[in-house]
Amino acid sequence: MIVVDTTVLVYAVGGKHPLREPCRDLVRAVGNGSLIATTTVEVLQELTHVRARRQGRADAVALARSYTTLLAPLLVLDETDLRSGLDLFGRHPSIGAFDAVLAATTMRRDAELVSADHGFAALEGLTVHNPADEGLVERLRGG
Repeated sequence: MIVVDTTVLVYAVGGKHPLREPCRDLVRAVGNGSLIATTTVEVLQELTHVRARRQGRADAVALARSYTTLLAPLLVLDETDLRSGLDLFGRHPSIGAFDAVLAATTMRRDAELVSADHGFAALEGLTVHNPADEGLVERLRGG
């Protein structure tokens, strides 16, 4: 299973940036059904918050709804995910609390994370892919 971080979604719809096209490629692959990926409610909430500051609430809500459909079914976090995330947060100063819970959720489900956030690299046991890695979408497809 592939879990998508907020960074991928933000860059995919953002302005000119070196990560925009690689993130768009991943989102397109999910959209055309050649790659299956999901995310969490919390990631979409963070996306909505970031997008609303730049493009307004109506745009942010529409985008989050679109991503909700694209990435459904979403992962549902529970108390165990939170506790594991808090443990990671306490041990790794390179990541914030949000990212620690996302990482714990991803690891608990034996999934792989796609993120442009380099802080995840410090977490042993988490398979994390940078969207800028050459041929990433093809590798994630298993080809």
